Amino acid sequence: MSGEGGNSLPFFEGMRGKMRYLVVFALLLVEVTSSTGQVPSHAPTGAAKQAAPAASPFQVSDKPVARVDGTVLTDRDLLREMLQIFPYARQHNGFPKAEEAAIRQGALQMIIFEELVYQEAQRRRLTVPAEQLKRAEIEFKKQFATAEEYQQFLEQEMGGSDTRVREKIRRSLLIEQVLKTEVENRSVISEAEVKAYYEENSAKFRMPETFAFQTISILPPQNPNTDQVKEGQKRANEVLKEAKATKSYQEFGLLAEKVSEDDFHVNMGDHKEVGKDKLPPQVVSALQAMKPGDVSGTIQIDQAYTIVRMNEHWPARTRSFAEVRKELAAELQKNKYEQLRIALDKQLRAKAKVEVL
Repeated sequence: MSGEGGNSLPFFEGMRGKMRYLVVFALLLVEVTSSTGQVPSHAPTGAAKQAAPAASPFQVSDKPVARVDGTVLTDRDLLREMLQIFPYARQHNGFPKAEEAAIRQGALQMIIFEELVYQEAQRRRLTVPAEQLKRAEIEFKKQFATAEEYQQFLEQEMGGSDTRVREKIRRSLLIEQVLKTEVENRSVISEAEVKAYYEENSAKFRMPETFAFQTISILPPQNPNTDQVKEGQKRANEVLKEAKATKSYQEFGLLAEKVSEDDFHVNMGDHKEVGKDKLPPQVVSALQAMKPGDVSGTIQIDQAYTIVRMNEHWPARTRSFAEVRKELAAELQKNKYEQLRIALDKQLRAKAKVEVL
C-alpha cells in the first residue's frame, strides 16, 4: 500500500479546474518519442534528414507503476501527471534532479487517487448525460491546433480510437461528479466563518513597516585591495549622478538594468514590497527619510554601495477585514478542500487494494 495522499507535494490544487485530468491528456504528443522513433508531424520539413532527433528526456514504455483493485496504471499515466505538476520540464529538458523524486511521488499519488475516485463513481452507478459528453469532447479537441495534430494524438496515444478518447472524457467527468459532491460542494466557506477566523487570528494580519523600492548596487570584488575599494566608491558616485537625473520608475529601472550589479537588476532593480525587518539598517534609515520618487545618495554596506529609489512606504498596521476578506476566503476554502480530499483519499484506500509496483 502506498503512503497517504496528503504526505507529498500540494499537487491536488489543480483538481478543482474543469476537466483537470483531460487537460494533461495530450501532453505527451510532442514530448515523448515513441518506440518507432516517429517525430511530431509539425517538425520542420527535412529535419529528420538533417540530423537525428535529440533523445527525449520523457521516455515511456507503458511499464506498470501501480495497481488499484486490479486496474494497472503505467509510466505513461505517471509522466502525464508529472508534466502537469511541473510543466516547466519542457523548457528545462527534464525535471530538476533535486525535486524529481518528490514530483514523481506526488504524481503517483494523484493518478492512484483519480483511479480510486473513478472506481467509486462506478460503484455508485453514476452516468454522464450524452449532451454533456458531446460538449466536453468538443472542448477537449480545441486544445489541438489542427485536425492533423489531433489525428497524431489519436494514433500515438489512443490507438487510433475515438471511442477510447470518449471513454477517457467520460472517466474524467465521472471523477468530477464525485469530487464535486464529496469535496467541492462541502468545502464552501461562509462569510461568518471567514469573519470569525479573522477575529480569532488578528496577529496574522499585522504588517510591519514596509517599503517598495528599486536599487542600483556597485559590488566590490572578493577581498578587494585599497585601490579597488577607491575605484568602487568612484564608480558609485558616477552612477549616483545618473540615478539622480532619472525622473521615473522606468528611467531608474532601465539604468539599474544597465549598470547595477545586484540580483535585482534583471527586474528594473525592483524589490517590490519588503518589510522593515528584512532590510539593512542603513537602507531603512535612508528610506524613512524619503518620499515616493526620491533617490537616495550612496548607501555603504560593508564595501558595497547601493542607491535606492523610494516607490511607496506603508507604516506598520493591521490589514482590515475588507482588505483581506477575498484572499482569506480563498485560502480557507482551499485548505478545507484539501482536508476533505485527504479524508476521501483515506476512505477510498481503506476499502481498496493499492499496490505500488
